[in-house]
Amino acid sequence: MTITLLGSYDGVELIRHELKRYGLMGFNPSTVPNAFEGLIIVKGVLRITTGNHTEIVGPGSLVAMRPVEDDVCVIALEESEFIYITSFSLFTWYKEWVERFHEMATDIAKKDGYTASHCERIRRYSVMIGCELDLSAHDLISLSCGALFHDIGKVRIPDEILRKPGRLTPEEFDIMKMHTIYGRDMMNSPIHPFLHVGSAVAEQHHERYDGSGYPYGLKGDEIYLPAAIVAVVDSYDAMTSERPYQRPKSKEEAIDEIRSLRGKLYDPRVVDAFLKVVDTFE
Repeated sequence: MTITLLGSYDGVELIRHELKRYGLMGFNPSTVPNAFEGLIIVKGVLRITTGNHTEIVGPGSLVAMRPVEDDVCVIALEESEFIYITSFSLFTWYKEWVERFHEMATDIAKKDGYTASHCERIRRYSVMIGCELDLSAHDLISLSCGALFHDIGKVRIPDEILRKPGRLTPEEFDIMKMHTIYGRDMMNSPIHPFLHVGSAVAEQHHERYDGSGYPYGLKGDEIYLPAAIVAVVDSYDAMTSERPYQRPKSKEEAIDEIRSLRGKLYDPRVVDAFLKVVDTFE
């Protein structure tokens, strides 16, 4: 996401947003009395979910929120541009957090030996599945944030374990599994107030539908659905990525493996949605 301040006067700001396909912007209920927030769509197509209600809007549309009373999730279904209007000043703080998010995601990916695009790829694919499952605004925001930072806890795992080219010993694997707990705690920290919404995804993305996952051995509907989505996408991406300890599977091989584990390791609802959108993955 790219943001630019177009103008401001007496607290009112006009902020230009550019979102790539399946880029996302989230709103929480306003804490400013009588605040006005709105969007004017310049180009592209936006999917806007307010609570559990979703609408699709295109160029020329005005979406007014006065004030924001429920979670709102804006997703670009194609490369889009819109102007965000707010009756209170927030651009400086907002820009700082957007830049910090990008830097953190890049640092996490590099720590695990991935390219900088890995975390964004996991986020984008997860959001595509979340849209297919018609998640609420809150769950879509949680999914996007949690997917982007699902491996944030790995920054606390020693490099000699994290980047070990061979199989981990049972003791090393116990240490590795702690990245889910570390991730939850880091995202719930007061230092990162806007990551709290995704902490359950970081904590549960290695849980498995049959209860064989970690850290708690949750099964079935005990697993938070956005975390179950990231479990499938993260597995698919790992299968198709070049790693020191394995050759990448072809897209078809990875799809077949995910399909074969439907109802075993992976939530059937998620696998069915994954199969509907995977052909559009880049």
